[in-house]
This record gives sequence, C-alpha cells and structure tokens, in this order.
Amino acid sequence: MPKIRLVPYLEAIFAVIVWGASFIATKVALEDISPVTIVWLRFTIGVLILGLAVILRHQFILPDRREWGYFALLGFLGITFHQWLQSNGLQTSEAGTTAWIVSTTPVFMALLGWLVLKEKLGLVKTLGIALAFAGVLLVSSKGDIRSISVGRFGAPGDTLIMVSAVNWAVFSILSRRGLKSHPASLMMFYVMAFGWLFTSVLFFMGPAFENISGVTDPGLKEVFNLTQNGWIGILFLGVFCSGLAYIAWYDALQALSTAQTGVFLYVEPLVAVVIAAIVLNEQITHVSLAGGAIILLGVWLVNRD
Repeated sequence: MPKIRLVPYLEAIFAVIVWGASFIATKVALEDISPVTIVWLRFTIGVLILGLAVILRHQFILPDRREWGYFALLGFLGITFHQWLQSNGLQTSEAGTTAWIVSTTPVFMALLGWLVLKEKLGLVKTLGIALAFAGVLLVSSKGDIRSISVGRFGAPGDTLIMVSAVNWAVFSILSRRGLKSHPASLMMFYVMAFGWLFTSVLFFMGPAFENISGVTDPGLKEVFNLTQNGWIGILFLGVFCSGLAYIAWYDALQALSTAQTGVFLYVEPLVAVVIAAIVLNEQITHVSLAGGAIILLGVWLVNRD
C-alpha cells in the first residue's frame, strides 16, 4: 500500500484553521485600532517571517526588474487593497458572514475565466454560480428576503467583503503567470513586501499619526494604545495568518494535488463560524448554516471537473 504523507495534510488543516480564525482576530483588533494600522502591523510581521523562511530555504533571489511592476500590482491587489476591504468591512460585518461571502471566490474566478479567458461554464457550473449567490443573499439578509432592496440588504460591510472576494479572484488569476516561474513562498514574499510598502504609505499618512505632539510624543498612538487582546489579535494575524499559514499552505500544495488541498478550503468558513460564536458570541443560526451549505454546494459544483 502507498505510504500516506501525513505532514502535508496537517499543514493544510493548520492553514485553513488559522485563516478561518483570521476574521475573528481582525474583529478583536478593530476594537483598539483602525483598519489601516491592523493591515500595516500584520504584514510588517508577515514580511519578516516569510523573508526569514525564504532565506533559510536558500530561495531568495531578487526579481528581474522587468517583473517589479507585476509584483507591485499583485502586492497592491492581494495585500493593500484586499486587506483594506476586509478590515473595513469587518467593522460592521459579522465574522461568520464574512467567511461565508469570502468562500465564493472560486465562483468569481469561474466568472472571470468565462468573461476574460473565454472559458466555458456549462450548465453545472452555471447552476453552481446561481446557488452560491443565493446562499450569499440568504446569509447576508439573515433570512429576511424582504430586506433585499437598495440600501437595506445586509450590513454595510458586506458589500466591501463581496468586493474583496471579486478582488481576490482577480489576484488569483493574475498570479498564475508568476507561479509558473517562481517558488510559491518566494513569490508570496515579493507580493507581500510590495503590499506592505503601499500600506506603509497609507499608515504613515493616516490616523496613527494624527495626534503627534512634539518631542514627548513620537506618534504611533494607536500602536501604543493597543490592549492585551488587541496585541493577541495582531500577533495572531501577523505570525500565524500572514506568516506560518502561507508557508504551510504552499508546502502542502507542493506535496498534494490542487484538488486534494482545495477540499480543505471548504472547512475555513465553518471554522470561522464556530470560533466567532465562542470568542465574539455571534449566533449560529439555522439560516446561516443553510445559506453556508448552499454556498459550499455552489462552489463545489463550480470546481467540479
């Protein structure tokens, strides 16, 4: 019998659990600091961890100058803009609802493939897309179908979260070219480094420096005013979500097939819902579970061969 490689499976499970908990950690940190500060602190830590991993694995090489624009675009879309959308969205959206909406990303990838790359959808995938959107409507409206009207549908942040799902689909499609010629962890380091640079511009021009009061106050008031819970949230986001989880996930991708690792992503929203109920006291309702199940069924149909 073939020997089962346990470590890649454990790495994939670790990554999806951590990413599922990231929405809750962001909500915790938002109680202390602004979205931009969260993103900047998170990826300051993430860049350091990924950079260290790349160096220890002897993978570090500077990208060709002709590729700097490409990596800069990916950094802006996948880090700066994406995390800005999610952090701002989570100010009003529930963590569980956010996770369900984000799980529709493969649906948008299929739609973009159809619109841009002229890929065929077929009846099954079209049905999957329709089901996924129906599930999002059900989850966001919390079962109140009458609220699905202009200005009344879902929480204000739900729209930003939906845009982030579309944005991540665009980012994923654009990333395909780079992944063909670069190790995944090295490419993610480039992307994260450029994203961190763009976020630094927002951070140093933003609310963290609004209350500078001479020599005795060097600024960064938001960072210095972080509570213990806030720091736990930031360190979890930086060390685990933006550092170790990426390393574990790409290690798993190298050892397992795309189909094998893709299955684990279905666990992520379920993890988020459970942890949100424990940490944030968000209610797990029948409507949320039903809508989530419809979303996952739709995504599964879209991903079927």
